[in-house]
Amino acid sequence: MDPEKEVVEESSDGGEKKVPSGHKAMTCTQCFDAVWFCYSPVHQLQQYYRRGEFDTCFGKWNALYSCLKLKTKSKAVSQSILEADESTKSHIWKFNTVEQASAQWTRYYWWHHHDRREDISRD
Repeated sequence: MDPEKEVVEESSDGGEKKVPSGHKAMTCTQCFDAVWFCYSPVHQLQQYYRRGEFDTCFGKWNALYSCLKLKTKSKAVSQSILEADESTKSHIWKFNTVEQASAQWTRYYWWHHHDRREDISRD
């Protein structure tokens, strides 16, 4: 196994173990921390300021519930469920072809493109 592709993770007995980097260890501590922070005044006021409403924290509770539910399954089954969930998530960016990007650029910055054509025609 390539040592560069290994990740050191904390084992259940408090020690450390090396795991291939492609496999994520499921720890529900982060989910619990997210639920705990969600109810903090800092987070609630931030959400109220940004969105005009308080956070219900349902998404954080669902993540914690899913994590705890995965802990009852075998590692192979939970890993396959995690990979399936990861593959169904939509990507954060919208990818465009060159033609789509060019049309969008022209739509947003037509004035820049128009001025450039006038400068070329004056020469």
